[in-house]
Amino acid sequence: MQLGRGAVGICCAKLGEAEIFADAGIPDIRLPYPLNPANADRVLRLLDRTHLSFIVDHADVARGWSDALTAAGREVDVLVKVDVGFHRCGIDPEAPGAADFVVRVAELPGLRFRGLLSHAGHAYAAASDRETASFAKAEAEVLNTLAAQVVDRGVTVPEISVGATPTARFSVQQPGITELRPGNYIYFDRTQVALGSASWDDCALTVLARVVGRPAPDRVILDCGSKTLSTDQTRGLPGNAGYGTVFKSLDEPTPDESLTIERLSEEHATVRVSNGHCKLAPGDLVRVLPNHACVVSNLVDCVWLVSGTEVVDQLEVAARGRIA
Repeated sequence: MQLGRGAVGICCAKLGEAEIFADAGIPDIRLPYPLNPANADRVLRLLDRTHLSFIVDHADVARGWSDALTAAGREVDVLVKVDVGFHRCGIDPEAPGAADFVVRVAELPGLRFRGLLSHAGHAYAAASDRETASFAKAEAEVLNTLAAQVVDRGVTVPEISVGATPTARFSVQQPGITELRPGNYIYFDRTQVALGSASWDDCALTVLARVVGRPAPDRVILDCGSKTLSTDQTRGLPGNAGYGTVFKSLDEPTPDESLTIERLSEEHATVRVSNGHCKLAPGDLVRVLPNHACVVSNLVDCVWLVSGTEVVDQLEVAARGRIA
C-alpha cells in the first residue's frame, strides 16, 4: 500500500521483518539498525531477493561486514549512523575523527557507502512544536556539517536520511535531507497526538474493547490489558495520564475526558470514572486509542479494516514477533 502511494522503499527494524517483506516482493528495504556480522548468512540470502541496506557505527562491526561480504564476493549498501542527541546508537559527530571514521567505512571493500542516517528520538521529549522544530533543525545542521567534512576528504555523501515521526513535518523543510523515515505515520497514536504530529482523526489504529465489569460507580473494567495495550506510557505534552484514550463512541474519535485507564493487568484495564454520568455496562464496546501503536501492532495476529463500524477487510500481521 505504501509503495502504491509513492514510497520508494520501506524500513524494517530487524532482519526477521526484512525477510518477511522480501518474501512479499518488496524491492528496496532499509534496516536502520546495527546488524552484527554474525548475521552474514541471512544478509547474503536477502541480497539474492531484494536490495538491502543497513547501518554501521562501530569500526570492528564495519570491518566484520567487510570481511564477510568480501569473502562471499558480494557488496552491500551501508550508511553510517550518527547520534544527533538521542544517545542510543550512532557515532558522536563532534568527536575527533568522526569524519575520518566515515571515510574509513567508505574505503572498506564489500561495503558501498551510501551516506549518513540518524534518529532524533529525543524529540519525543519535546514540550512544544517550537522545540520539536528546533530538534529537526539541529539534526539537519549536524548531518550537513559532518557530510561537508566527509566531502572535504574526497568521499561523496549521496544520502542524508532522518527518521522520527514527531520531527518529520519539520525535517521536510530542512536543506540537505534526502530521505524521511517517519515510521509511526502509518497508524499514529496517542503519543503522536500529544506531540502535535497528528489529530485524533488522523489516528488509524484503535483497540476494540468490551466492558467486562462495573464493580463501582467510579470504576470500569475492560478486556484489553497489558497483553493488548502494552504498558508503554505516553509522551509529549502534559495531561496525558493513563494507558490509552477511550473514545466517546465507536465511530467518532472524540476522547471521553471522564475516563482514565489508570492500571493494566495482563487481561484487564482498570478505568477510573471522574464523574457519575458514565453509563457503560458489562457487554458494551468501546474504542481505545493506544499510547504506542507500534507495540500494539506486534501484540496481535491481525488487524481489521473498518469504515465507521463496518468491517471492510482483515489483514494478517505477517511480521509479528520477528524480533531477531
